Amino acid sequence: MSTGSVSLTVLGIDVDVIYKHIKNLHIGVYPPLGRVRVAAPHQFDSEQVRLAVIQRLPWIKEQRERLRSAARQSTREMVTGESHYVWGVRRRMKVVERPGRAHFELDGERLLLYVPVGTTAERRRELLDRWHREQLRHVIPDLIAKWEPVLEVSVPRWNIKRMKTKWGSCNRETGRIWFNVELAKKPPGCLEYIVVHEMTHYLERNHDERFTKLMERFMPNWRSLRDQLNEAPLAEEEWA
Repeated sequence: MSTGSVSLTVLGIDVDVIYKHIKNLHIGVYPPLGRVRVAAPHQFDSEQVRLAVIQRLPWIKEQRERLRSAARQSTREMVTGESHYVWGVRRRMKVVERPGRAHFELDGERLLLYVPVGTTAERRRELLDRWHREQLRHVIPDLIAKWEPVLEVSVPRWNIKRMKTKWGSCNRETGRIWFNVELAKKPPGCLEYIVVHEMTHYLERNHDERFTKLMERFMPNWRSLRDQLNEAPLAEEEWA
């Protein structure tokens, strides 16, 4: 069965469209971010797909909201024995209470948190968030420098913030790229995919056929990296 695929943006929602030898159009909403994927017959054009998505918009929004409010959004207690992802690797945390500067360290497979006695869980979460941002700030400049000559673009400014539904965003007017702090928990290849994805928006604003072709030229394995990223938890992980 031959297939083809494109990406569309419908009223602010990114939609992956896969064309197949089928009779009817099917719409699915997938965890963890509520990614919308459409399987469409070959004879459908982009406007027909867009209209079908708009007609199902209330249902799509309902499914996306259900996924975002799922139990995976639990709050971490920040105590010894908890596990946290660092660059896609699950690490067991050990809390060491002692005087001095509060900070994180990696020790083999462990994530060490040094804090003064009595440090609250909220303060510990703030420290972890800051540490994740430091990890990203150390890596992102080299990735941008690597891909600027490939895409023949220049990134004037970028920053990191916490986002509920996006891994990254690009403002073409200001040139600023934003990266989700959660990317520090994901495999390094996923971060590189987001860097290339957002830089490609300098060349094409929409997730249309041209954008897809550009991504295929720059990063042929982008779909597998995207799926790997979107299949991972977005917020705090729960462990059995």
